[in-house]
Amino acid sequence: MGYNRAFSAPGKALLVGGYLVLDSRYKAYVIALSSRMHAVVSAANEANAEGSYRVLVTSAQFNDDQWSYTVSKKEGFLPAEDNNRTNPFIEQVIFNVFNYFFDNVEQVPNVIRIQIFSDPEYHSQENTYVVSNKYKHFNFHKKGITDVPKTGLGSSAGLVTVLTAALCSVLMEESLTPLNATNAEHLKIVHNLAQVAHCQAQGKIGSGFDVAAATYGSILYNRFAPDLVSDLPKMNPKHIRQYHRALVALVERIDWNISTERIKLPRGLKLIMGDVNSGSETVKLVAKVKRWYQENLPRSLEIYEKINDNNMKVIVGFSKLNQLSETNPEYYKKILESLIQPSGKKYVELEEIQDAVNTIREQFRIITQESGADVEPSIQTELLDACMNLKGVLTGVVPGAGGYDAISLIATENTELFQETENREDFKNVSWLKIKQADLGLMEEDYLHYKGLE
Repeated sequence: MGYNRAFSAPGKALLVGGYLVLDSRYKAYVIALSSRMHAVVSAANEANAEGSYRVLVTSAQFNDDQWSYTVSKKEGFLPAEDNNRTNPFIEQVIFNVFNYFFDNVEQVPNVIRIQIFSDPEYHSQENTYVVSNKYKHFNFHKKGITDVPKTGLGSSAGLVTVLTAALCSVLMEESLTPLNATNAEHLKIVHNLAQVAHCQAQGKIGSGFDVAAATYGSILYNRFAPDLVSDLPKMNPKHIRQYHRALVALVERIDWNISTERIKLPRGLKLIMGDVNSGSETVKLVAKVKRWYQENLPRSLEIYEKINDNNMKVIVGFSKLNQLSETNPEYYKKILESLIQPSGKKYVELEEIQDAVNTIREQFRIITQESGADVEPSIQTELLDACMNLKGVLTGVVPGAGGYDAISLIATENTELFQETENREDFKNVSWLKIKQADLGLMEEDYLHYKGLE
């Protein structure tokens, strides 16, 4: 039967910590999503050039997109695409995983095939058709992956994470410890390699919260120091062991100093995301805000500190609600009911969270006005304000870097928000996504559940 395994990783929503997540001093509250990226991997020995390996990555889902790479130790495992196609995310994963397992490759099958799938919510669903079996269903597109609009759930981070896991599983198979997605040390290897590959593919050192959520699930996150990745030497095939040694030292070092503490939304509350059928260029937004921050010190630092103080109030508020749901379930039930049927009674536990979010949004509107970056543009302000009048809604934000990608709401599980907004003019551009919070990050799947979907 050969070697066959499958892995999946969740998307993300940065609920608290936009922009501040770029600084290791500040915490971010990251919700992993039920929509997942998938990688199905197989490996076998086939007739091949001696000392080289072939890695074939395909996506039947996106017009049969395909990338075919040849890699060899003598070339430092720099991937050469057979048809001159480029995909930096795939290439950096291959490059780093092979270099990390530099001394293990002799026993590895020389042909590795990886099939990629993504759940429907990652991309625009226009002009698609569904292909399914009794386990999975995916939207198939008539265009390649680069021509289909994304919804901003973290597809590149999810892709890099599942590709890293798939390749690691093959290269670890010959060792005494095959990859186990529930093993903390193995997750650390996948996470750290994926962070390196994702940063290199993007051409910049990002905060990494999206890769961390793809690996670990819903977390309270503190970022790693950027120089951990930027200090890696440039790859030179004449000095391939130098990069290998530096990469191994980086992946296995203890002091990345990141926080990936597991979190859970309070019982009876859920995340609701709405795609606003537009889009934002996150890189440009971040660049504008960074420029504004540097040019307006120390006032900009005061604004960041005010945002952080209220971020922490939201995080503490969620924690208090979680505790209340266990220590005083009857009182907690009344609190949630007040969101559906306002009785006039005020609950400080809810007001603390709402007031903190309102203050955060006010500060981001100041940044929007002064920086020219649409962190919370007026059209999103109007939409979120309208959402606050819907039954069951606790609070709402423009997640992550803001802009026009999506809105995120925290609401009661029994809200009838979808029915309430149907046919309303002020919600005509909102498509509510069929997603919810996911507790787990990287997971192993049954590869047989993908049969017939190629």
